[in-house]
Amino acid sequence: MGAGHSHALYVHEHSVVHRMAPQAKLVAALGMVASIAITPREAVWAFGVYAVVIVGLSAASRIRPGFVAVRLLAVAPFVLFSLFIPFIATGETTEVLGITVSIDGLWGVWNILVKALLGASVSILLTATTEIADIIRGLAILRVPALFISITTFMIRYLELISNELGRMRVAMTARGYDPRWISQARPIASSAGALFVRSYERGERVHAAMLARGFTGEMPTPPLETVDRSQWLRVLVLLGAFAGTATIALVIT
Repeated sequence: MGAGHSHALYVHEHSVVHRMAPQAKLVAALGMVASIAITPREAVWAFGVYAVVIVGLSAASRIRPGFVAVRLLAVAPFVLFSLFIPFIATGETTEVLGITVSIDGLWGVWNILVKALLGASVSILLTATTEIADIIRGLAILRVPALFISITTFMIRYLELISNELGRMRVAMTARGYDPRWISQARPIASSAGALFVRSYERGERVHAAMLARGFTGEMPTPPLETVDRSQWLRVLVLLGAFAGTATIALVIT
């Protein structure tokens, strides 16, 4: 990814959140997600507090609610399975619209959905306000292992390349009379998926050989970041204090 290249989730704005150092935003996002994860499912009020703060951050970032909502749809396939929990869970039951379901199962659905949506919202705000290159530099500043940074860099870059390649293959299939939307086209779709895997593997081998020839040692070069002023860390501490305090209270009283 060259300089000036923006990923699809990034929103060009000049908000106070955009101007914050990436390492500060990474620490804030990690702390927020951790607080959401440890909050008991019964503490409904706590999730309401998290949602209000996240909406406030979205407004401060000048990120439209619709932008976040559309990208939250990507979470749907991973949480749909939770809808079956009330029908297979054991324990005390109740009736919803004439259907007998497990009360513990309903709590399980709520737990998965609310934590997945809130956690994903935090991630979306992070990527919408921070360039990928800045995120990578922020990870380096936070002393994240170089191997993890390299893997993350390549993963992000090649997800984009593979996605573009998949788009070109789809256009080519459509031009030849195939419609990838129908199950009857499963065989050509499977063949295309295999070809995509082979192309991606071969591309990876060529790039790896080229990098070794240029002296690659396993660490990605990371330009230095400017010094982070104390006011930014103070904002992070206030935010994390609100989330951690809410989670602690929820754990104590639940």
